[in-house]
Amino acid sequence: MKNNNITLRLIVMNFLEFAVWGAYLTSMGSFLAGSGMGPRIWLFFATQGFVSIFMPALMGIVADKWIPAQKVLSLCQGLAGIFMIGAGWYAMNAGSAIQFGPFYTMYLMSVAFFMPTIAIANSVAFNALEVSGKDPVKDFPPIRVFGTVGFICSMLFVNFMKNGQGVQFQHSYEQFFVSGILGLVLCAYALTMPNCPCKPKSAGSQSFAEATGLSAFRLFKQGQFAVFFIFSMLLGASLQITNGYANTFISSFAEQPEFANAWGAKNANALISLSQISETLCILLIPFCMKKFGIKKVMLIAMFAWVFRFGFFGLGNPGSGVWLFILSCIVYGVAFDFFNISGSLYVNENTSKDIRSSAQGLFMLMTNGLGASVGTYVAGRVVNALVYNPQASGLAGNWSLTWYIFAGYALVVGILFAILFKDPQKQQKAA
Repeated sequence: MKNNNITLRLIVMNFLEFAVWGAYLTSMGSFLAGSGMGPRIWLFFATQGFVSIFMPALMGIVADKWIPAQKVLSLCQGLAGIFMIGAGWYAMNAGSAIQFGPFYTMYLMSVAFFMPTIAIANSVAFNALEVSGKDPVKDFPPIRVFGTVGFICSMLFVNFMKNGQGVQFQHSYEQFFVSGILGLVLCAYALTMPNCPCKPKSAGSQSFAEATGLSAFRLFKQGQFAVFFIFSMLLGASLQITNGYANTFISSFAEQPEFANAWGAKNANALISLSQISETLCILLIPFCMKKFGIKKVMLIAMFAWVFRFGFFGLGNPGSGVWLFILSCIVYGVAFDFFNISGSLYVNENTSKDIRSSAQGLFMLMTNGLGASVGTYVAGRVVNALVYNPQASGLAGNWSLTWYIFAGYALVVGILFAILFKDPQKQQKAA
């Protein structure tokens, strides 16, 4: 593998990785609400957290011990794509008679194999950069930008494309076909990536933890790593909330006469895509901010950005208040990137190579697994109580209060993190 083309090849891989996700992640809630499954939106997004509790760690172990990471990435994307196409196929044939059970089962199987690919794709990229003599901290963020570009392209595609009945893909089952087909493309492409050698078998005996990769959990014995992972879980609770409800929330304004013709109410996915555009720019700031401020301050910036992300949603509307939606989208780039990308780099720099994929899987478990599961479940209870509950006198449809509750949660998490997490750079200088 020549150094002069590895960057381009990793750009393509990241573009496809997140294009798969972007095809449905922000618009699935609208499809579910239109199919009579609005009160179950939380379950579909919490499912991504449920499977992330064990699947990323499990696939990370497989990549560390037995099968090269690029082949694991290919296998997982292939299976995820097939099941996602199956979900779309069922929805297409079922029409208005769509049933929760069959559709959810296909979706569950797809995300079970997709969620591990985020951490595995990072491991594949870090390995490729290192064997090419590049610095992951410096060279990975500009590459990861194109993952967000892929996400945006998918979002815009399903926003503006319409089916034969004139319905936008963002409100119909076609979004699942788009995701599945992109997954199959990446399934093939992943096999062309540089080989990621598995850990050589030890000549001596190994403990069960060493043999299975569970030794990554020993990181919890390190005090600050334990605090880092716990707050990764707490902040991870915020990750899927706007993915699950932002499109449905913004589209709901179309039912109000004063906003019925507002561009944002009709093109929620396109408006939300400003969040990902912001994300592309914020990724480029990560190398500078990590060097200038360190992991603690970068994580704190992300936590307080979530406060503004939710707060601006509560204050805005797609008419005269659309500028607040735009501000919410701008701060999302900081909220998401400064947490996810910086956290992944922190794990990569502070773990040994023999458990690196497993450690990335553990980071995913705490954020998109436990954190997203609990957070989406609680968010669903809040939304169902304040928005979808017709018996909640004076509260039904109260989206604003819902967003303020989420903002308050993010504020408390940020304050506690500032108190409990010690800056690693300051500790090293003190030592």
